[in-house]
Order: sequence, then structure tokens, then C-alpha cells
Amino acid sequence: MTRMFYQPATAITGPAYSPWFKLIATVLTFGLAGYATSFLLRFPLDGLMPKLLMAVAILLLLWSWRGFLHATVTIDAQGIRQGGLLGKQVAWSDIRSAKLIGVPHAGWLSPPRLVVRTGIAFYTFNGGTRELLTEFARISVAYELKR
Repeated sequence: MTRMFYQPATAITGPAYSPWFKLIATVLTFGLAGYATSFLLRFPLDGLMPKLLMAVAILLLLWSWRGFLHATVTIDAQGIRQGGLLGKQVAWSDIRSAKLIGVPHAGWLSPPRLVVRTGIAFYTFNGGTRELLTEFARISVAYELKR
């Protein structure tokens, strides 16, 4: 018996996060970075190490914010890929099940995510466009867990 894998009708690429999510992430990031900067200016930290640690924390915050802004999801004949800060990729042949999950009462901010189970791990993919979410729904139905 040969196992059939999902194949999308066309390749789809889009942003991983919605414009609302990016806007809120931007406001929070610059708010936190501004607060940390004002803290450094108001309260002089003795020694180089605390200042260096605070600067590294601000840089990591800005790096992760950039990852949110530039992350993309691609669904094609090979599988699903999400780029960004930490990229992830799953081939169709590795998927055992897929399910859409959402955050209750926060759909306007965070749309449903596709959770994919392989033999040894779970991967979560975000979709920032209607086309990606529609394809996520198709994938979820195609890989429904058989009991």
C-alpha cells in the first residue's frame, strides 16, 4: 500500500504574521527598548558588565522583532517552510497529522496556527494572509488524525 501525501494546487508564499500582530509587536518592542534606554540613562550601572548585558538584551529584542517582520511561510510541492528568526521546514512525507489551533477570543490579533506532528516533533506554522489560512485548513483536513 502506498501512502498518499498532500500536494497543494499551487505554491503559496506569504507573511507569517498579520499586519495587526506586526503593529503590536513594533509598539511593544520600541516601548521596551525605549524604557531600557531611559533606565540606563537614569540609573548609572556600576561597571561595564551590567551595561553590556542590557545592551545585548536590547539587541536581542530588536533582532527578534526583525524576525517577526520578515518571516514568511511557503507551501509548495516539497512541504511547508517558515523563515524568520528560527526557520523550520517539514516535508509532506514526514507529516503524520496536522491541526489548526486558535487562541480563544484573540482571533483578531493571532489567527489560527497550523500544528504539524511528525514522528518525533511538533512544528507550529503561522499564517498572516487569508490564502495561507485557507491552505492551512486544507492541509488540516487532508492530514486528519485517523482513529
